[in-house]
Amino acid sequence: MSGKIITVTSGKGGVGKTTVTANLAVALASMGHSVAAIDTDIGLRNLDIVMGLESRIVYDLVDVAEGRCHLSQALIKDRQLPSLCLLPASQTSNKTAISPHELGLIAAELRASNDFVFIDSPAGIEQGFQNAISTADQIIIVTTPEVTAVRSADRVIGLIETSGKKPGQLIINRIRPAMVRQGDMLNTYDVIEFLAIDLLGVIPDDEAIIIAANKGKPMSGDPTSLAGHAFRNIAQRLTGETVPFLPILEERAGLWSRVRAAARRGLNSLSHPRKMGSRS
Repeated sequence: MSGKIITVTSGKGGVGKTTVTANLAVALASMGHSVAAIDTDIGLRNLDIVMGLESRIVYDLVDVAEGRCHLSQALIKDRQLPSLCLLPASQTSNKTAISPHELGLIAAELRASNDFVFIDSPAGIEQGFQNAISTADQIIIVTTPEVTAVRSADRVIGLIETSGKKPGQLIINRIRPAMVRQGDMLNTYDVIEFLAIDLLGVIPDDEAIIIAANKGKPMSGDPTSLAGHAFRNIAQRLTGETVPFLPILEERAGLWSRVRAAARRGLNSLSHPRKMGSRS
């Protein structure tokens, strides 16, 4: 058995990267796959809270890397989904406490016994980000449809390309169809055109996601939630299935020109170093 290592990253914090990681891990485990999730955001761990496993942490990622425990001792199994486990980040160690090589060894060991291994990357472009992408087979970039988030995502995509990895795939989070129709929010097509990578999924904005995260119960397990439906669709795409995007997220063609013009005004105000050839 040899699973796939998927790193979930973003250019800036606050775009829902950890929530996306937790929901995709839960969705795939609910589909019968064995899934391991690694939180690599050392010092700022949150994946354990979103997954509802924070009270059971004894050892963490840095403990494993530094030999204070075996990997099996640090893994926390989800009680509702036995095929899902978490390797939490350290809350007290320095962000440089683990090297790409050490993370690679841990991820490889988990790959051998799981269908999917998710790495929840720290936001930004520092050492933690470099660690998280170094061992990935597939990289997912999460952004919200806001100019600052899209610009930060573009920076990350350039670094991924420079590292020699395969092009990442995009998840647009917290989209509000009503605001898109009014021309007050960037639409899906303009974000894709600017970032120039394949779209993996679009998640509608839903206050219930915040409530679910606070309760440690990811939305992908809720059959009544539109956001949960979107997460499950993305999980199916990760297994190779062809799944259409939710109709409610499609922009109305009649308003396309006005929305596109508004989006272009926002995006054209940005410098675009990746398209200009600079990857620094």
